[in-house]
Amino acid sequence: MVSTLPSLPHVPGTDPSSCILDAFRTAIAKRISERLPQLTIEQAYSGVDYGKKGVDFTVALPRFRLPGKPDELAKKVLEDFQPDDFISSITHDKQFLHFQLNNTSLIREVLNQIHALTYDSPSGKPSYGTNTSGAGKKIVIEFSSPNIAKSFHVGHLRSTIIGAFLVNLYRTCGWDVTALNYLGDWGTQFGMIASGFEKYGSQEALSKDAIKHLYDVYVSVTKDAEADPNVKVEAAKWFKRMEDGDESALTNWREWRELSIKKYIEEYERLNVSFDRYTGESEVGKEWMDKAVERLDELGLISDVKGAKLVDLEKWKLNKAVLRKADGTSIYLTRDIAGAIERWQKYQFDKMIYVVASQQDLHLAQFFQILKLMEFPWADRLEHVNYGMVLGMSTRKGTAVFLDQIIKEAASVMHEQMKRNEEKYNSVEDPEYVSQEVGITGIKIQDMAAKRINNYTFNWDRMLSFEGDTGPYLQYAHVRLTSMERKNPELLPLPPPAQIDTSSLAESAHARDIATLLGSYPDVVKTALKTQEPSGVVTFAFRLAHAISSAWETLVVKGEQDLEKAKARLWLYLCARDVLGAAMRLLSIRPLERM
Repeated sequence: MVSTLPSLPHVPGTDPSSCILDAFRTAIAKRISERLPQLTIEQAYSGVDYGKKGVDFTVALPRFRLPGKPDELAKKVLEDFQPDDFISSITHDKQFLHFQLNNTSLIREVLNQIHALTYDSPSGKPSYGTNTSGAGKKIVIEFSSPNIAKSFHVGHLRSTIIGAFLVNLYRTCGWDVTALNYLGDWGTQFGMIASGFEKYGSQEALSKDAIKHLYDVYVSVTKDAEADPNVKVEAAKWFKRMEDGDESALTNWREWRELSIKKYIEEYERLNVSFDRYTGESEVGKEWMDKAVERLDELGLISDVKGAKLVDLEKWKLNKAVLRKADGTSIYLTRDIAGAIERWQKYQFDKMIYVVASQQDLHLAQFFQILKLMEFPWADRLEHVNYGMVLGMSTRKGTAVFLDQIIKEAASVMHEQMKRNEEKYNSVEDPEYVSQEVGITGIKIQDMAAKRINNYTFNWDRMLSFEGDTGPYLQYAHVRLTSMERKNPELLPLPPPAQIDTSSLAESAHARDIATLLGSYPDVVKTALKTQEPSGVVTFAFRLAHAISSAWETLVVKGEQDLEKAKARLWLYLCARDVLGAAMRLLSIRPLERM
């Protein structure tokens, strides 16, 4: 569906074919640059911001630093203004000009664009909200990265949720993304497990749930080690054999790693998360670990303390960091350095992101600084996306150690809630699946609702409530929109967009609010890419859900006598469903159709 708006000059960096609000902003910029000829249309465009409550767009005149008082400049812009297809009114308020858009054009153009890019997009996939700002660029995103044989704790859960969002976000913006899971699959804990497996291990338990069984073995051996210091000595010897490539020490380890990954893939699938590659500390070659130490030694930054190698980063206020233990084994800083070099050789990325908790800020800063000192030209392409802590994550019965315990708990709480409404419960085809999805949505939304860096307290009641800004509320909003087609079969199939008369919607403040929000979605995606924050997308989804919820009473479809009005309203709701669904998928949530 081609826009019916008059043509406008092109402003670099805008694309009205994927974000129709760009056209309205350009029309405002055109008006300003024509009236204030000292400004180019690009300069004027950069001053067009979203307005505060009830105002579409606002321009703060002082930001242009033009000669003359704001009042005089405003007067020039306002002179003999006539409403047109883009702008219905301009009001002057002190240093500001407020612009209201033409309701009829706005609603028609937004709905047309959503429909065209959802059902007739050039790629064949729904593409409303996507852009090509990252076309031709490569990014590697490392996230989740649990330790094999240790619990998948809450920090890993946050990294998984935020990382999955970033993968979707960068893909939505045209980047070529490689999602990496860098497993903690190396280190002295494997020496502990290997030496304890003979005593506590069971093949049957291992093949049933490798993650849990290896963890249990590790806990038992660690207890032994408290009573007998020899256990740790044996474990260290065992790990040394692994580092030296002793095949007999590596056979079991390989099997444990493989079975653990298999189990993790299942758990990630439930979370709607997938990786392009599972790698791990074990895959990092020794060559670059040695080279890193040599290079830093040449630069005079290495000191030897009781046989251990330390790198001095005091000059950059980053303390001293251990690169190699006294017994010659590597530690994870050395492995991170070597791993980054190997990834550069493999992927030649434009950017590489590590999604790691803020407790590791110092470690990441040391690691990035060392790569800069080694004079790698790509060292400044690395970025740490950090996040705060989750407090009090446990099941209702007590401490949760494993991801699957938390998912099961969320699903069972939701299942109980669903059973309370017997009639609705009976109409759901697969209540187990639905309760699990709603539970996972609750966990994810609670995690992404505030800025990443904030700590938050995990709260089951709050998280799984249908009241307020929660995951279940978003799923409910999507389900209700999806049910509109089922409830109004007599209006289907809707005629093509060109034959739907949307003029009646222009009279409704509710329809206008919904359309304005829908039109802003491509901007929400661009802002999220700048900030790398999921919270903006979550806020958008809630604002949209609230706007729809307050429209149900007045913008009625079922029972509306005027069929033209009913069709236009149904189309508005279906476009809202498509955009809400797109925002949820961007957040790695699977939108439900019934619940």
